[in-house]
Amino acid sequence: MAQSIPLDSYSEVFSATTELSSVAIGGRIVSVSDEFFAEAYHLLLVQPAPSLKGQFGPNGALYSGWESRRHNPTHDWCIIKLGTSGTIVGFDIDTSHFNGNEAPHVSVQAFYDPSSEDPTVDDPRWTEVLPKVSLGPNAHHLFTVPGAPAATFVKLNMYPDGGIARFRVYGHVTPIIPVSADDLFDLAYVFAGGRVEFVSDQHFGVGSNLILPGRGKDMGDGWETKRSRQPGHKDWVIIKLAVPGLLQHVEIDTAHFKGNFPESCEIHALYSENDIDWVVGRGEDKDWQPILPRTKLGPHRQHYFQLENVQDKKYTHIKVTIHPDGGIKRVRVYGRRADVESTGALDQGSVAPIATEGILSGTTLSQTSKSMTKVLPVLPLTPEAFAPFGQVIQAYGDHTAAPKGIKITQANAGTASKFHKLALLASSYPAGSGATSGLSVYRCQPLKDVSPDGIAELKALERHPFTNQAFVPMGSGPGEGLEDPAKRYLVVVAHNGQDDRPDLSTVRAFVASTAQGIVYNTAVWHEFQYRFIDSPFSPVYRIVQTNQ
Repeated sequence: MAQSIPLDSYSEVFSATTELSSVAIGGRIVSVSDEFFAEAYHLLLVQPAPSLKGQFGPNGALYSGWESRRHNPTHDWCIIKLGTSGTIVGFDIDTSHFNGNEAPHVSVQAFYDPSSEDPTVDDPRWTEVLPKVSLGPNAHHLFTVPGAPAATFVKLNMYPDGGIARFRVYGHVTPIIPVSADDLFDLAYVFAGGRVEFVSDQHFGVGSNLILPGRGKDMGDGWETKRSRQPGHKDWVIIKLAVPGLLQHVEIDTAHFKGNFPESCEIHALYSENDIDWVVGRGEDKDWQPILPRTKLGPHRQHYFQLENVQDKKYTHIKVTIHPDGGIKRVRVYGRRADVESTGALDQGSVAPIATEGILSGTTLSQTSKSMTKVLPVLPLTPEAFAPFGQVIQAYGDHTAAPKGIKITQANAGTASKFHKLALLASSYPAGSGATSGLSVYRCQPLKDVSPDGIAELKALERHPFTNQAFVPMGSGPGEGLEDPAKRYLVVVAHNGQDDRPDLSTVRAFVASTAQGIVYNTAVWHEFQYRFIDSPFSPVYRIVQTNQ
């Protein structure tokens, strides 16, 4: 039985649902009976309907919505293909700015057939899910439809004619997820069945945008909070994963947020077998485990971070906290299913202690004591993720995407941009060693020892205890593919641990483009083979750290 819901209950009823009809996830208009005054595609737009009062086109006053001719003897209709199939929970039928020309009554029909071609208005499969209800002018009209079936198409009927600004179909996605526990995928993704369950603030952009496909088109299709004025302020969003997962790494995308990205973020995770009422306690009373410490973010780009405290632990929810406020475009949470048995193809056990040998210019990791392995993701190199180990030397075509604080000036009569002091030189050789800093060139061979499923073996690490160390790729030699934009190289690093051995819990692997140089901080462990990859980055590519 359909029920009308007061507007102030919107968050309580619909906050954990997905807008199945949104153009942002592929919703589209199939056909429409009449759209003389305003085209039906407006119904599915992400942004709220603006007022166009006083503006006129060739057919009359302009409206952001769907408006048909007057005096229809029967009714008008609009057929919509949902962006993804799912179970309908309810609707928002919005007549904002339609006053005196709004649709007086509507009903909604639906049917489910993922393999179906676009249906006709008289298709016998249409089933009524919202009986004829009355609408008023310039208002949101919320309805729930308990027990509604899954749907791939809906038909909005308008009696007899008039205008509707937005039509939002809320529900739960029919998930599309890997069958195998060995497949890496985005557990937060809307099409996998992830959903945003709680948002502390969504003044400028709603939290549910975070798990949409793509990178969006502007700041309007991300999550953005209002400016805070209180010291220590923070905002957060809670995402329920599609299935319980073994997590590996995250992507935090700040696309289009150039002067209003968060200063930093942190991520916690939780496992719960039950549904949670986030209004009670606002999630603060739960046993959240830190999986990404507070980390700086940059403007207008994708950030990739390997997660901590996730080894052999399964989680159902994550909480992304931003400091103090700002906007994020997308959140991707990569991992594997924990609700089915793994084939054991990827052993993610811990790594045994390592023996080392030292030399003046560096200390080399060459031997280990046991034969266990640890799988590491290879993530695209970004300044924020690499910051604990060193600096990234990189120019930015879009200056607004450069890390905050970098001085940029014009040079060479305006034909170049100078990015000042991306890294400083440092050395601390002991007196009397005779060692000096210098500039060297390495000629490296491409990475060849990669298995068909994208696994490479990490055999050795070294460090330079008295200097930082810079590497700037110079490309291939003449006729050797210098122009190849697909060239990438591996960067593997770790912090120093007890007894001057690498702390293997801190090992990180990155894939850098040949447009990026790197500077290792003094005494940071790193792989001494600078190995190029002949193909673009794949999220499936992995380093396996072995003990031999």
